Amino acid sequence: MTRHALTAGSVLAVGLLLAGFNSTTHAQESKPIPGPPNIIFIFSDDHASQAISAYGSTINQTPHIDRIAREGMRFDNCLVTNSICGPSRATILTGKYSHANGFYTNKDTFDGSQQTFIKLLRNTGYNTAMIGKWHLKSDPTGFDYWHILVGQGLYYNPRMIDNGTPVTHQGYATNIITDLSLDWLENKRDKDKPFALMFQHKAPHRPWRPGPDHLTMYDDQTVPEPDTLFDDYQGRGTPARTQEMTIAKDLNENDLKLNTPKGMTDAQLAAWQAAYEPKNEAFRQANLQGDDLVHWKYQRYIKDYLRCVASVDDNVGRLLAYLDETGLAENTIVVYCSDQGWYLGEHGWYDKRWMYEPSLKTPLLIRWPGFVKPGSVNQAIVSNLDLAQTFLQAADVDQPHDMQGQSLLPLLRGGSPSDWRKSFYYHYYEYPGWHSVRRHYGVRTEHHKLIYFYNLDEYELYDLKADPNEMHSVYDDPAYTDTRADLHAELTRLREKFAVGEDPVPMPEP
Repeated sequence: MTRHALTAGSVLAVGLLLAGFNSTTHAQESKPIPGPPNIIFIFSDDHASQAISAYGSTINQTPHIDRIAREGMRFDNCLVTNSICGPSRATILTGKYSHANGFYTNKDTFDGSQQTFIKLLRNTGYNTAMIGKWHLKSDPTGFDYWHILVGQGLYYNPRMIDNGTPVTHQGYATNIITDLSLDWLENKRDKDKPFALMFQHKAPHRPWRPGPDHLTMYDDQTVPEPDTLFDDYQGRGTPARTQEMTIAKDLNENDLKLNTPKGMTDAQLAAWQAAYEPKNEAFRQANLQGDDLVHWKYQRYIKDYLRCVASVDDNVGRLLAYLDETGLAENTIVVYCSDQGWYLGEHGWYDKRWMYEPSLKTPLLIRWPGFVKPGSVNQAIVSNLDLAQTFLQAADVDQPHDMQGQSLLPLLRGGSPSDWRKSFYYHYYEYPGWHSVRRHYGVRTEHHKLIYFYNLDEYELYDLKADPNEMHSVYDDPAYTDTRADLHAELTRLREKFAVGEDPVPMPEP
């Protein structure tokens, strides 16, 4: 049944829908349904699972984000379709791969006339809002209220667009986005309707400018380095050796906070200089070279990144506290996710884009009190492709047949559907572009991964069980002949299933 209005009958339908999942493994006791659930989608930018303590981080603590995992479900194998900001956002809105929604790279403009889950929710009676980082160029559609950063957005004193009207805010972006979201929840939404809020942060995106409360956090610590910080890429092909995203060579003076940022108030600038200038002077005096310089760059980069994460975590705590105080928590689905994974020095890198694990995987935590077993962990292959259909099924809205994911509700109820995906298709298009990561597509299964860098006609194959850091491709190893054949067949099947077709993004002449 597609609901055209949120009526008493539709509330009963939601109850029946959810009750149907109570027979699955680890299901919770049924309880009366207070009405269609509210949905809050908390979205950060470039937040690696390795920087979330619920995922076992050894470098930081995220107690408020962890609370969502502790009171809900942690997904350990959430994979993205295209590991870059704008395309991931387009996939979440549409439930479709890049080739199906038309948004391939960050150079594209999102077609706001197309179907999105948020429009379908709004059409059936939800009050909808988008607050924070949008990054899709066109104006948001399907939202009763939107208040978005201009482009990538600034960390300090950001320019934003309030339902079409340009405004400039004073303060730190992560705090401001939370302030605006709480204000909408308290004062601007229609409290007679269920709501869907997309609450989307800029942090911890480059250039990793910490908030005023965290400028000196980690100053007295040395953050552990990843084992592969000094990777020489000998086990991979051309793409890994020709990228431009190494901590050793490609971080610039703005990234490393060796330049004084512009656009701050006098008070902000004074706090910034007090935090960074003494450390910068010590660095200049040290005149570091070689590996010592790489160690220093890593510490400067990772600490600023983690300081930005700390601000996100604090503001997640503010939101969760508001839900508790207002009684909204009980019937609100809270999701924490990032647009993709991110490199925290693994392979000597920062950034994303690759089909390798640190950028392919993204954190996904979902809390739904009474319907998701607290502290549960799921190992199935899930995706940002699945979120649109999950939100629609949770709200008892039909999932359009042209969406390409699978609703997570059976997994959230503790089930293990026999028809759940066993493999996953990935495709990255943005080359030439930032960081010079070659175009590629591939297939990922539980234990193996086949990647095809199609502009170079180079394949890589990884045994994820024997080589979890993906240091050595075994594509030409005779011991993997059968595995290679199986993966090629599965890659062909998935490309046919999703009607991928040829890459429509022109490549420049050599």
